[in-house]
Amino acid sequence: MIKLFTIGFTEKTAAAFFTLLKNAGVNKIIDTRLNNVSQLAGFAKGKDLEFFAKEIGGIAYEHHINLAPTKELLSNYRDKRIDWAQYETQYISLLDTRNIIQEIDFEKLNDSCLLCSEHQPDRCHRRLLAEYLKNANQDIEIIHLIE
Repeated sequence: MIKLFTIGFTEKTAAAFFTLLKNAGVNKIIDTRLNNVSQLAGFAKGKDLEFFAKEIGGIAYEHHINLAPTKELLSNYRDKRIDWAQYETQYISLLDTRNIIQEIDFEKLNDSCLLCSEHQPDRCHRRLLAEYLKNANQDIEIIHLIE
């Protein structure tokens, strides 16, 4: 069984964030954000997160922009031009268009953690992505790391 974790960094201190990852046994963070260099990201800013993850938990870091929603899709949802159901449909369609299933090495997903900013997974693309991957490979167990 492949353990696939998800986590959001907002509303978490660095201590809580890295403790959740370490206690879960995460060995790699897969950053699914479109923009991983925002000043608002604090400790989760691209290169800083890569450094902290390695130094604090011996955790590898990869940024996969092809797993992120497009800027247009995010804007349409944030500006309420589409609702959550439409966002879900369009994001899944985007993953299909990008041939994500063919590009993913499922064995390398074990003990990896999908990262984005949202605190809870319910209205977040990381949950949609995790479920999308599970639909393609039933040997995946999804574990959302929340406080």
